[in-house]
This record gives sequence, C-alpha cells and structure tokens, in this order.
Amino acid sequence: MRWRVIAWVSLGVNVLLAAAWWSVIRENAAQRATASALAAEQPPPPPARTNIILRRQLFYWRDIESPNYTNYIANLRDIGCPEQTIRDIIIADVNAVYARKRATELVTGEQQWWRSEPDLNVLRAAAQKAQELEEERRALLTSLLGNSWETGDLVSLPRPSRPSVTLDGPVLGNLPDETKKNIQEINARSQERLQAYLDAQSRQGLSPDPRELAKLRQQTRADLAHLLAPPELEEYLLRYSQNANDLRAQFGQLRLFDPSPDEFRAVFRATDALDQQLHLLADARDPASLATRKALEDQRENAIKIALGPKRYEEYRLLHDPLYQEKLEDADGDPEVARALYASYLAAYHAAETNRLTATQQRALEDQLVPPDLPPLPPAPQPRRVYVLGPGDSAATIALMYGLPESAIRAANPRVDFHRLKPGTPITIPRSPLFPESSP
Repeated sequence: MRWRVIAWVSLGVNVLLAAAWWSVIRENAAQRATASALAAEQPPPPPARTNIILRRQLFYWRDIESPNYTNYIANLRDIGCPEQTIRDIIIADVNAVYARKRATELVTGEQQWWRSEPDLNVLRAAAQKAQELEEERRALLTSLLGNSWETGDLVSLPRPSRPSVTLDGPVLGNLPDETKKNIQEINARSQERLQAYLDAQSRQGLSPDPRELAKLRQQTRADLAHLLAPPELEEYLLRYSQNANDLRAQFGQLRLFDPSPDEFRAVFRATDALDQQLHLLADARDPASLATRKALEDQRENAIKIALGPKRYEEYRLLHDPLYQEKLEDADGDPEVARALYASYLAAYHAAETNRLTATQQRALEDQLVPPDLPPLPPAPQPRRVYVLGPGDSAATIALMYGLPESAIRAANPRVDFHRLKPGTPITIPRSPLFPESSP
C-alpha cells in the first residue's frame, strides 16, 4: 500500500511543476509581443558609427629625410590638419634635427677650453660648417614645403630669450634635450642669484665679497652635480667654471707655453678643489686663515708640478720670468736654445755683479776718512787691490787690464794655481805705476 501513496504524491508534484512552467512561457510571450508593438510605433534608430582616431606613428629623427616622414605629412593632410599647423610641425622637427647636428658636428671655440685665445682656423672651419648645415636645412624644408615655406615660418619668429651656455661637442652636444633644458635653467637661476646679490651689495654701498661669490658658485655646482654624470660635469666646468677661466688666464699670461688639452685637464683636476678652498679664504686676515692659505698655495704649486711633469713644469716656472720669455722669443720658441741663452746671460750678469760689488767694497776701504780730532797719520802703504775672477779670465788678461807684467801678478798671488783658475777666485793686484792707487 505504501508504494501507491508515493506514486500518487510524485504524480501530483509533476503536474504542479508543469503548470508553473506553462505559466512562465505564456508571460514571456506576452512581454515580447508588447515590446514588438512598441517598437513598431517608434522610428528606427540611426545607424551606428565608428570613431576613427589617427595617432602619429613613432619615428626617429633620421626618418625626416626618408619617405616615412613624407608619408606622415601626407597622413596629416588626409585627416584635414590645417596647413599652417603642418608647416609649423615640419619646421620645428627640421630645426630640432639641425640643432642636434650643430651641437654634435661643429668644433667651436668653446670646445677648446684649454686655450686662452681661440684658434682662428677652428673658428673659420666652424663658420663654414655652420653655413653648410644651414644650407642643408633650408634645402630640406624646401623639399618638404615648397619654395614659399618661409612665408609661414611662425616658429622662427623672434621670441624673448635669456643668456644661455653653448652645449655642443661630443660630450655636451649628445645630452638629451630635456637635460640641456635643465642645464640652461640651472644657469639662468645661477645668473639671477648672482645679479640679486650684486644688486643688494650695490644698494648698501658695499663691494662684492669674494667668499660669498664662491658660495654662489658652489651652489651652482651642486645643482649641476645632481643632473650630470661626472664626465659631463667636468666638461661643463672645464668650459664655464670660474676656476677654469682663471687657469686659462694664468696660462695665457705665460707667452709661448700653450698647454695641451691633457695638460690643461690634468692641472685643472689637480687645482680645482684647492682653488675652491682658496676662494673661501679670500680677504681673510686672521693668522690662522693666512697660515691655511699659505699651505694651500704651496699645495697648489706642488700639484701643478706633479700634473705637468718635471720638464714642462721647469718651462712653466721659467716663463714667469720676463727675461726667459724674451730669450724664448729670440730662440724662435725652442726651449733648449732658450735655456742656453738664459743661462749664459745669467752667468755674465752674476760675474759683472760680483765685480761691481768687489769694486764697491774696495773703494769703501780706500775712501775711509780719518777722524778730524786726531792728528794726521803718517802715510801708510795702500791696501792691495783685489780682482774677482770672471769667466775666461787668466793671469795674462789681468796683467793686460792693469798694465802689469804677468810675472808681477803671479808673484803677488803665490798661493793661487794659475793653471786651474775658477770664476770667483780673488786675485791680489800689486801696485802699478800706470794706474793711481785708488783705481779699481
């Protein structure tokens, strides 16, 4: 009996589920019919449109001179870009390319930071190269925009500018544009700080303090050090730092020294830190600061000696003497010949000076006065005269000078070996009837 009850219950549940399913189907059909009727009464929607966004393809600067850049310009025109905008874009792109070329291909005077005066041949070559690049730039713009491109050159109109530094050459010329921009900003801020300080001192009637100027320069260096790698910073300092400017002036005063790039760089590296410390001690008057300054100056001189090497340092030292500069010019710039002429002159000068001093001393002895309150003394033998040998002197030349026989000279100097005479040896001159006793 139990299975019959279960069967009837199962049948009832299935009937209920079927009724519910049929009800849901009828409701959905009614909703679809209603929606179709409403849709029939409304106008059809507009067709869907697809927005097409054109974006500039990535290209390298070298692509400007290739068909890729021409295609890029053609695409700009196809999408309706204004012709003036296209012209400005092309001119800006081409100008950027040739600015890079000028920075990397020209050898300018600023790149020869070791010279106190620019090389005229370098300046002429740079001017010629700059003219060639300008002609290339104009020819490229003409090929891209036609002969009338200059009439719409808006990007080349004059604009306000401020002082800047030249960033060219193999090191600074290859810096990224953003880095160059930041360098110019640092330079501009440095100039503004300097001018503000000078104006403040002027308003107070004071002269600029060298120590404060040194601190301002150190601040600029710190800003650049955060931006540039060490080789890039050194290249900038070799061109534009105050210490490098002073070093160029120092070498420029030594005519005919003409340091090489390696020598200038070596001396700059050896003296730069010392010069910074010396600038901070400028105008110091207390004993401790003066002692520190003297020690730094000695270190600097020794650093120059090590940087240049013994031979070049000796020439550097000699060139501080105007007389050696004169002999170097007489020798047509040959240091060896100049040293020989210089040594010969000094030897002759010292010999003449020695003779002069000896004669002065002899006259002082001969001209001694007798005190007026004493009775006159009987005449005494005059002291013997003394002649100091110079280069090339001999017993024969001395005898000829004083009108004496050579034997008299030898007899008056029994302890002198006349076969081995040396400059500086004193020779006693006996009295001669041909010369008064007071003669030298």
